[in-house]
Amino acid sequence: MKYQLPEGFIVGASQAAWQTEGWTAKKHDNYVDYMYKQAPNRWFDGIGPTIACDFYNRYKEDIALMPQVGLQANRFSIDWSRFIEDFETATVNEEGAQFYDNVVDEMLAKGVEPMICLEHWELPYELYEKYGGYASKHVIELYVKYAEQVFKRYSGRVKHFWTFNEPGVIPELCFLHGNWAPSFVEPKTAFAWNYGKVVATAKAVKLFREGNYEGKIGTILNLGTVYARSNHPRDLEAKRMAELFNFRFYMDSLVHGIVPQELIEILAENDCALEITAEETAIIAENTIEILGINYYQPGRVKARETQLAHTFFHPDQYFEHYDMQGKRMNPHRGWEIYPKALYDLAKTVQEEYKNIEWMIMENGMGVEGEEKYKNEDLQIQDDYRIEFFAEHLAWLLRAVEEGSNCSGYLVWNFMDNISPYNALKNRYGLVEMDLTQDRARRIKKSGEWFYQMSTTREFELATPLDPELK
Repeated sequence: MKYQLPEGFIVGASQAAWQTEGWTAKKHDNYVDYMYKQAPNRWFDGIGPTIACDFYNRYKEDIALMPQVGLQANRFSIDWSRFIEDFETATVNEEGAQFYDNVVDEMLAKGVEPMICLEHWELPYELYEKYGGYASKHVIELYVKYAEQVFKRYSGRVKHFWTFNEPGVIPELCFLHGNWAPSFVEPKTAFAWNYGKVVATAKAVKLFREGNYEGKIGTILNLGTVYARSNHPRDLEAKRMAELFNFRFYMDSLVHGIVPQELIEILAENDCALEITAEETAIIAENTIEILGINYYQPGRVKARETQLAHTFFHPDQYFEHYDMQGKRMNPHRGWEIYPKALYDLAKTVQEEYKNIEWMIMENGMGVEGEEKYKNEDLQIQDDYRIEFFAEHLAWLLRAVEEGSNCSGYLVWNFMDNISPYNALKNRYGLVEMDLTQDRARRIKKSGEWFYQMSTTREFELATPLDPELK
């Protein structure tokens, strides 16, 4: 079956500063640099952000490849710790800023729309060490000062600005679970960071509008449709609570302008009270985002708790248990479920419950280990599994668009193989291979050729028709 991309529908890819640039010419560490320095042995094969893709030195070579794999747009982040020299005054580091100037110019010259994300986990480490990160009201103000410098410099040439990418990941994995550095559990800090990023986004939106900067401003959330094990009231309540913590905290706050009252009360009852001021409540209400970015990889499946949760600290999991559905389709390399229909269900939720706000998929991809074994005689990776993954997800997304979902683009993760936290380069995601055995040589994969054809012809085929009854 053939599918046509709607007129004006953007296709592209995303990347992050810390995952691609390397440490060349950096003057400050960001939070992920700190994570790596704390425990480099925990990163697969010890590979971290030191060199990464060496994008800082090879950006011209890499951006030249972008149109060759059909990218109409590329979302990249600015490393706050590279861009700003003095965080208190938001004095720009002109050497670092010149690099981003060059990246924007090069993308525009190659016909690729640059989209800027202000923070993809690149909080300057100094602001964590001194003030505690986004739990600090002062850090929020410093973030807004930094955002203003970016808006001033790139408004006009850049049409899409994103305040954060996956703002809940660092709070969850570092402070709620204690899996990542600093590797301690402090749920109050986790929720303070989440709320701080909500306030920071609202203040950045306010600044953007008052400054009459060109373009649209939003944020990018990692969301997955949550499914209950059954229609039993206890399972449905588990689903509702999972959505409250994993979905509604950011969505209600940033799209509707209201931090969920139930969540505020639960946190207060569990020694995790948010420090909310009347001024912040008004700013959040009056400065909702204009566009929403969504990263989707896998669904969430939950059931009512069947065992007592013995936590020393408060944890949202006390309200639900994760449900391991038998027979689900899996990516065995990443350990994640493959369920493209969840993207359709997610689109319908945004359409019906969140003002049908304009939104884009900003990340969607499949990480695979050991891709070198799929090379043909020309050394090209034959990643048909990734082509199938993209086609199925895009087909379900376009069905939702046909039904009125206000989705205006599909950006994949990612343009080129790059490092991930601790996973490093174990699982690869790129349309373009980065070969560590040959000085990080770049080679377009079969999926890159498919993406180019899809982008230029504005159509693609799916061998198996979509099953509307899929559960």
